[in-house]
Amino acid sequence: MERLPAAFDGLADRVTVTFPWGSLLRGALGVDEATTTAMARLVAPSGRLEIVASVVERDRPAIGAGAGPFGNHDIERITLAFAVHGLVLVETCPLTRAEIRATGSTWARRLRSDPGRPVWRVTFEATGRRAVVVG
Repeated sequence: MERLPAAFDGLADRVTVTFPWGSLLRGALGVDEATTTAMARLVAPSGRLEIVASVVERDRPAIGAGAGPFGNHDIERITLAFAVHGLVLVETCPLTRAEIRATGSTWARRLRSDPGRPVWRVTFEATGRRAVVVG
């Protein structure tokens, strides 16, 4: 993501990021600006970005994003981080066990051993306009 070629800008009608980790998770959480920007660049002017992530307290030191499990502080940061790229938050919701399994992710299979670990879906739609955030 950090070296995404310009040829990919606006190419995807739908971008899905499922259980990211490392710099991709930091970008999905709006903590790594370069990766957040690269993710947003992929989305077509009328496209969608969907992020499925699981963050708990023990993950925080590696992410550098607040404290506790995924929550309102993350949603506020993500909303602002993607808004500057013309992506508007349209949904945040915790996933059910069935929805987690339906992702088909190998990480989702690992989560079966930790049924208390929260998993969230955050969805954005592109407005076709980039925002200017002051402050």
